[in-house]
Amino acid sequence: MTKVVRAGAVSHVGRVRANNQDSGFIGKHVYGVADGMGGHAGGDVASSIAVKYLAEQDRQFDTVEEAERGLTDALHEANELITDAVDEHSELRGMGTTADLITRVGDQMVIAHIGDSRVYRFHDGQLEQVTVDHTFVQRLVDAGRITPEEALVHPRRSVLMRVLGDVETEPDVDTYVYPALDGDRWLLCSDGLASYVDESKIATVLGRSVESSREVADDLVQLALDNGAPDNVTVVVLELGARTLEPMRSRIVGAAANPLRYASRAPRRPKRLLPDVLQSSRRLAQLPEREEYVPPSDEFLQQLVDEERKRKQFRRLTWAGGALVLLAVIAGAVLLAYNWTQGQYYVGEYEGHVAIFQGVHASLGSIDLSSLVEQTDIRLENLPAYQHMQVNSTIAFGSIEEAQALVERLEDAADSRS
Repeated sequence: MTKVVRAGAVSHVGRVRANNQDSGFIGKHVYGVADGMGGHAGGDVASSIAVKYLAEQDRQFDTVEEAERGLTDALHEANELITDAVDEHSELRGMGTTADLITRVGDQMVIAHIGDSRVYRFHDGQLEQVTVDHTFVQRLVDAGRITPEEALVHPRRSVLMRVLGDVETEPDVDTYVYPALDGDRWLLCSDGLASYVDESKIATVLGRSVESSREVADDLVQLALDNGAPDNVTVVVLELGARTLEPMRSRIVGAAANPLRYASRAPRRPKRLLPDVLQSSRRLAQLPEREEYVPPSDEFLQQLVDEERKRKQFRRLTWAGGALVLLAVIAGAVLLAYNWTQGQYYVGEYEGHVAIFQGVHASLGSIDLSSLVEQTDIRLENLPAYQHMQVNSTIAFGSIEEAQALVERLEDAADSRS
């Protein structure tokens, strides 16, 4: 009988993000990844809650049907734990997470999936994507309205249709059943790998003969790092074989490997509503955008399709108008974007102190899009560790009053430690 004889898991914060919102685990029978969403609202908390609970559900199933039910039920129960956490900690509203689970039942592999983390199968030198992303751009691809290549750069590629968490809908989990064949390698990964590393390079690494699945996982994460790793990246690799090696040790990686803390978090901007998602962006894009959840309504899909149609029509008109019109549009967009940035504020670090800035923490070439408004007497070294980290990574607000309110809370926190 085919057995899972090797498994490895690695998670890395990447080269851009301030914290790791991914989690993953390998058990004796069940393996999984989760990619948290929600930014300051607690993506790390959501993935941690899910993976800590799912890792505890590690067990062997007797039948494929039992495994499908068991994995699906486990994801539903993890969802309830996340919503319970939101009920107790209102500052976590809007947090959620993707989740993928896989287990072997006899000569079958059973997968449970929600979100846009992925499960791949490497068989006979070929890499196959098993799961289907629960995103609006994937629905557009399925409907034949855009190509897979267009989906990679679509401005709405971060909009998720299904997740675990505070989304006011019951999770709709997909399950898959595949044969468990000797020599196959299975890959579970967050979009920090799948979105930034070409599948041909992933296949090359999975095809190498190495001593351990951990080494394969390390090499895959290194591919993401070599490509700039703009997002967190988490990888779980399984290798199937007919021989028995030393028993595998259970392991948790990423955010879930740390103690779960409901630290005080900065006020966040309201969750983007449907009209906001459909409108042309009024802020500078910061790549990659954090993922967001939007209920999968037919009305929203139609509006998204209409938006795509208008976008294509606009591109045709722009090209027809010639270079002069194109330059005018670009100049106008840059001016509008710049004007918008100057209505924003953020709290960050300046010369070791907490400070308030006007604008956004970004630049266009040599043009800095922010300026110092107020330097406080609060030293970063006097803040609790979590708030210290938040200020270092900057906290954005839509008004100076919101920024000043946070500064007052930080001052209280610093005073309580002195």
